[in-house]
Amino acid sequence: MISAYPGTAVRAAEQPLLDAGAGPELMQKAAYGLYRAAAGLLLRRRGRIYGSKTVVLAGAGNNGGDALYAASRLLARGSSSTAVLTAEDVHSAALAAFRGRGGKVLTLTEENTGTVLALCRSSDLVLDGILGTGGKGGLRAPAAGLAVLEPARLRRGQAPAVVACDLPSGISADTGAAPGAFLRADLTVTFGAPKTGLMAGPGAEAAGQIECVDIGLSTHLEAPGIQRLEAADIAGLLTVPAPGDHKYSRGVLGIAAGSAAYPGAAVLATGAALATGVGMVRFLGPEPVRRLINLQHPEAVCAESAVAQTHVQAWVAGPGAGQDEDQRQRAVDAMASGLPAVIDADAISAVVSSLGPQVILTPHAGELTALLTNLGKSTDRAAVEADPLSHVRRAADLTGATVLLKGWATLVAAPGGPVYSQAEATPWLATAGSGDTLSGILGALLATDSAGPGGPGHYARLAAAAASIHGRAGALSALEGPVEASRLPAAIRRVLAGFLQS
Repeated sequence: MISAYPGTAVRAAEQPLLDAGAGPELMQKAAYGLYRAAAGLLLRRRGRIYGSKTVVLAGAGNNGGDALYAASRLLARGSSSTAVLTAEDVHSAALAAFRGRGGKVLTLTEENTGTVLALCRSSDLVLDGILGTGGKGGLRAPAAGLAVLEPARLRRGQAPAVVACDLPSGISADTGAAPGAFLRADLTVTFGAPKTGLMAGPGAEAAGQIECVDIGLSTHLEAPGIQRLEAADIAGLLTVPAPGDHKYSRGVLGIAAGSAAYPGAAVLATGAALATGVGMVRFLGPEPVRRLINLQHPEAVCAESAVAQTHVQAWVAGPGAGQDEDQRQRAVDAMASGLPAVIDADAISAVVSSLGPQVILTPHAGELTALLTNLGKSTDRAAVEADPLSHVRRAADLTGATVLLKGWATLVAAPGGPVYSQAEATPWLATAGSGDTLSGILGALLATDSAGPGGPGHYARLAAAAASIHGRAGALSALEGPVEASRLPAAIRRVLAGFLQS
């Protein structure tokens, strides 16, 4: 499990050490960790450090100091380096050390922003030390003009590797929000503990890969703001059939999905659920969709009955329901059944408050916007996308349900906490039917859950596990080319096999 903490919490954890006079030691630990990561990145890209070109974007405060000290070590190994000062009060000792190793220095102005951008683009490495965890708002002029710099991972052909010092400049360390211009990185080297802003919203996309440098704060940190499941955590949530199990004891999932207008959603959700290992799928829906389901998945038991008349352990309702009133009613009944239920797509519009955490809502940003507005908290999609962490927490608290907000980093919030973030997906999963597949995976995990009824955190963990399985399956499928949702079940099986064999 990876735990991330708000920037305010990390600064509070540092304070006792700073009060004890350990500030210079902490800075050297951070700078050395940053140097090690930057050197490793140069070696992977060039094969050597000697002869490389480095640019340091150095702002006021400790982040600029960390970046300058790290660059000084690269200078000692034969890299040439230029420090671009974005503030007047740069860390004086670090700047002196940088100059002492032969580093060049220039000050960023409105007039030379284009020259600095060209310098960055012609370099091998850019160290972003403009703003740290105490930064408020986005980048301001003239530094805002550097936000167009693209790291290597986002640009084909030659581009510098961008390494962010603690977090990408302009990103909120507490929420991942981007209230203005910000930089993007290939790698973020964060100090003491991962920041919540690296795992949510624009911050998760901007961070690239994340490495954490231990500077001795662990005993001073309290409850994390966000957690991320790792492979071992997910493996521990999977239920493996035991001798004597049968299709009913392994878990029966009810699926009320699809309509005459959108029959494919039902097929995709059913296929994903079966690939995840549920004992049986009972499908409820109109006759044309039932026929299509049985053509693709003859093992599914199909009917046109009511939720109350169907014996299952969990429900998936809403994908592809469209304007089908029977399917929409089944979604309402599933939410009221007391059973774990995944409520997706068109059914989210029927959500009310006072649900339980066993109901898991799976909106994208647009659907979450509509949900919050329907519940009296008017917002817009741009606000949700700019700060998804705050909005997913609000939705969970307002509804009482567990809320899974799809995105580059998928966030899962239980009412009152905790919050999980999973970012194993590939952009190739941004395709029609991807969300239906996620619903099927999650429904299967709920139906096969051997732990039985749990607290809010339990359902949030299962939802985070489903998001991770979905993301990993998409990434695996993308190795063979563009992702088709209908082909994801094969990749889901391979992902689960890897968990179970580890």
